Amino acid sequence: MNRQHIGILFGGVLLLVVAMGISRFAFTPILPFMRHDVGFSFEVAGFLASSNYIGYFIGALWAGFIHRNRKNFLLLSVVLNVLSVVLMGIIGLYSVWLVLRLIAGITGGLIFVLTSSIIMDYLAKRSLSRWSGYLFSGIGLGIAISGLFVPVLEGHFAWQGTWIGLGILSALFLGITYILWRGLDVQDSKKAAKSSDTKMTKGFMPWLIVSYGLEGLGYIITGTFLVDIIHNIPSLQAYSSYSWVIVGVAAIPSAPVWTVLLEKFSAIKILFVAYILQVLGILLPVFSQTVWSVLLSSFLFGLTFVGIVTLTTSYARQLFPTQSGPVVSLLTTFYAFGQIIGPIIAGQLVEVYSSYKAALVFAGGIVFLALLVMLCGRWLTMKQQATLENVLAIKTQSNS
Repeated sequence: MNRQHIGILFGGVLLLVVAMGISRFAFTPILPFMRHDVGFSFEVAGFLASSNYIGYFIGALWAGFIHRNRKNFLLLSVVLNVLSVVLMGIIGLYSVWLVLRLIAGITGGLIFVLTSSIIMDYLAKRSLSRWSGYLFSGIGLGIAISGLFVPVLEGHFAWQGTWIGLGILSALFLGITYILWRGLDVQDSKKAAKSSDTKMTKGFMPWLIVSYGLEGLGYIITGTFLVDIIHNIPSLQAYSSYSWVIVGVAAIPSAPVWTVLLEKFSAIKILFVAYILQVLGILLPVFSQTVWSVLLSSFLFGLTFVGIVTLTTSYARQLFPTQSGPVVSLLTTFYAFGQIIGPIIAGQLVEVYSSYKAALVFAGGIVFLALLVMLCGRWLTMKQQATLENVLAIKTQSNS
């Protein structure tokens, strides 16, 4: 890794800070202050979150069809994303917030997929793929930044000023990336020629896609409401903002750590560990509401959700090395679809049962189901491959 490679990679990290850590996940620590001042319900908060995830679904799907001028399209998406964040603090209409969160989601999906494919291709061409995990540390870094800045900005400028301040910070990160990427020449991507090796509807890939979609549905409930849940436990209210910082701090090194493990162990084994730890992190506040249990829950959540993103996208790209864009787009689209549903269901469960515990139990159950789908898919795929190999061996013997 020379200086230029580090600069290109760091620029990608900053774009994920903007799109994921700030535009998308800053909503989580700001939500308690917005709900307190504006007075909307947990259910309404769920609709605002889902509007963002509907946009993310559209953006992720759209990105898979972008093959030309990817760099310029990406930078334009970042500009629109930053504007959507700033306007959240300037305009005080709920209907406009829904539209702004939708725009933030569309541009966020575009930024995530395009940045991932551009950086992965750049590193792969230079035999530096082992560094790709560091890109996703931008998610955790952005979460940590939002967790640290939100309470400070809110204390001085209320929640409106918080959105504006984070927007200004995002603009600064965009400017740095623009400078770092001045020498980056992004070639147009080409559609891979159709063959049996490029079909994503066969083998293990469909199982991985469904599992990843369920993961999106389950994890996002904690990802959206964690701070608000802790904020509404009187004995833990003072720790609500710190919990989001812990999530970010745990997420920053998780991507490169999981990537290193991917080089030593099979992806399925590592994903199994990550899913189990995430289920424990999600369910921990259901059974224990102490300071340490909440902070441990935050740590496990941050450690695993970025790890699962990193492991799944890296493993899928290994399966389809010439289709980084379509692979990341397809996975992220199903992930985003799960995220649309999650906050709405969580909001309904909290309204019906008057408790956040029902939502967390549901989230933990869905993530565990995602793990089961992945394991069953892997077992069935391996069984089919073994059967096919036996048939081919028998035919070879009979022909000889």
